Amino acid sequence: MLSYQHAYHAGNMADVHKHAILSCVLDYLVQKPKPLSYMESHAGRGLYDLSGTEALKTGEAGAGIARVQERFPPDHPYMRALGAIRDMAGADAYPGSPLIARTLLRGEDTITLAEMHPQEVAALRENVRSVHIRQTDGVQMLLSLAPPTPRRGVALIDPSYEIKDEWQVMPKLLRDLHRKWPVGVLMLWYPILSNGMHETLTGALPDLAGDMLHHQLNFAAARPGHGMIGSGMVVINPPWGLDHAVSELESYLG
Repeated sequence: MLSYQHAYHAGNMADVHKHAILSCVLDYLVQKPKPLSYMESHAGRGLYDLSGTEALKTGEAGAGIARVQERFPPDHPYMRALGAIRDMAGADAYPGSPLIARTLLRGEDTITLAEMHPQEVAALRENVRSVHIRQTDGVQMLLSLAPPTPRRGVALIDPSYEIKDEWQVMPKLLRDLHRKWPVGVLMLWYPILSNGMHETLTGALPDLAGDMLHHQLNFAAARPGHGMIGSGMVVINPPWGLDHAVSELESYLG
């Protein structure tokens, strides 16, 4: 969606939920001395300024990362990534998922990012180095690259859901990717909305039983009239121990 600007929403509770789970997944996978592939469908610009006009206008970061970051243990992989990035970019910096991945992954790992918005692509090239960036449709990129080389790895799918058919497209993408890349860790994020639109997506999720972790976090709207009241994450082929790590998040984010 070319009109969507994540700078207004960076660091909100949905970002915290999504990025904390992503950090746990990546931290587990890099413990084995085998290279991996990381792919992302909607990369954004990779780095955001929480003191900027956009973030201050919505106040979502104030109700998100600013409110809960002290609850995390300092050795949590999300806090390690956030600390490393702020050491380089300043105390008001907030990383998007591409920069979190670049920070937690190793030199031998391959990172491929898709983003459509020209200004976001230009910023992404400045903010996240040593990665492959494609100005293209992220859904088509994932389908064309799966299975990647190396086959061990992660795909993160997190569109804005401003396009109405994304609620139907994303569960289908998850099924198609799993068919093409059965060993991949596939992560699909979605917002929980007060109007119930997210139920279209959750009702169409593939039935993979023990091969799928589905976690929802409910929270208060960041401001009066704001429609997002929670965050959902689906992980196909979740790494060992992720269920425990995700349940711990509830004590930090509640």
